[in-house]
Amino acid sequence: MPARGRTNQRDGVLIALVASGLVTVSLTGGWLLGQHQALKAQGSPEGSNERQIALLQARLGDGSASNADQQRLIDLLIQQGQSQEASLVLERLADQQPQNWQLRLLLAELRRTNNDRSGAERELRQILNLKPDRIEALQLLTLIQLEQGRGAEAEAQLKTLLEASSKPTPQPQKLGLGLLLGDLRQRQGKSADALALYGQLAKDFPRDPRPLLAIALLKQDQGDLAGAGQALADAQARQPEKKDPRLDRVAASWGLDSLRENKKSAKEPSPAEKKPQS
Repeated sequence: MPARGRTNQRDGVLIALVASGLVTVSLTGGWLLGQHQALKAQGSPEGSNERQIALLQARLGDGSASNADQQRLIDLLIQQGQSQEASLVLERLADQQPQNWQLRLLLAELRRTNNDRSGAERELRQILNLKPDRIEALQLLTLIQLEQGRGAEAEAQLKTLLEASSKPTPQPQKLGLGLLLGDLRQRQGKSADALALYGQLAKDFPRDPRPLLAIALLKQDQGDLAGAGQALADAQARQPEKKDPRLDRVAASWGLDSLRENKKSAKEPSPAEKKPQS
């Protein structure tokens, strides 16, 4: 399979894993905005949306719009593809609720969608000034930096945070930072460095399946289905008491059913072995 095809497939699997909660970070970006856009499929008819927008804009104009009204207006504007207008409302709401970092993150995503990457970075810096290791903001910032050819800057930034989260012992935030740094390294063509980092994370967090899932993603991206299947099996073995069917669905999406069945069969004793010795 051509490299580009493998990358597109990997992005699709990463998004699926993020949605399922199996992997929490990657450089695909735009998930918060995607959640708002997904509302379009289950929203009101277009004419009804337009009437609601007009009503909510009127409330905003006369100062009677509540925070809930403003959030609803933002959702509707995004659904209608009016991202510039949504940005204006969202900026006002984010200023009103400085403690609500998700609003500023959505504003950053909208600015990036509107090709205002410097504006998006400015919003993200505000979030990171309050919490430097806020992984959601780092994801989008790293993606923007990568898009601008600033991959080395992004890597240095993440390495500094990763080192800080490793002292005196690995802190919980190290896992998210490490997964994000590994994803960045893969996109920079540093697959060996990414694999080494995932291996270290697997040692630092011996009960968490996510580093092994990252290894499986990398090996699948390289066309190593046997290695990917082994990594998935090892990830599953980390939580034997609560077998996660989502891991099997990932294996199935990669055509690894036979590998999993073979592995299972290899572990099961044959009928002759089960028979009691006389």
